[in-house]
Amino acid sequence: MFTGIVEELGEVTAVEDLGDASRFRLRGPLVTEGARHGDSIAVNGVCLTVVETADGEFTADVMAETLKRSSLGALDVGARVNLERPTAVGGRLGGHIVQGHVDGVGTITARTPSEHWEVVEIALPAPLARYVVEKGSITVDGVSLTVVDAGDDRFTVSLIPTTLALTTLGVKQPGDPVNLEVDVIAKYVERLLGARAAGETAR
Repeated sequence: MFTGIVEELGEVTAVEDLGDASRFRLRGPLVTEGARHGDSIAVNGVCLTVVETADGEFTADVMAETLKRSSLGALDVGARVNLERPTAVGGRLGGHIVQGHVDGVGTITARTPSEHWEVVEIALPAPLARYVVEKGSITVDGVSLTVVDAGDDRFTVSLIPTTLALTTLGVKQPGDPVNLEVDVIAKYVERLLGARAAGETAR
């Protein structure tokens, strides 16, 4: 489990095409401290399993399903990425509950700067819109954010200077893809209510 509080801006140092998968090598001296084979690290909000670590870098295999459902397949050598280690049991939840399981890929459609923050508009796949609500939480490229406005096919978030400076959202431009993870609690509630309604209808 993650919280969507990015710990480090990392960098893709190698990408190996494995046919139906890819192997990434990424630099992240902070997140690799104490990391071992089998540990998890979120890369732009995608939970990946560490294959090996060395000299502040780690490798991870990205399967076809992950490449299909996220924007990781568009990453090339030199790309900057948001990195986060899993939350330690007993630690503070600074963001919200994040699984690192991407629900879809959105697209930045507009950026509106102001004196102290920047409003970013993001288009999202229609099936995800019902999980996005005003003042609710959403994860964008692994960053836990609060929704400002929610529409049928897009939403906006406000980025504070810290987020702009310490994550890739500070440099993403209109047209760039971003990984989206909606609130898992909303999905569970929908599933449970749907099952309950189906049961009552069957009586």
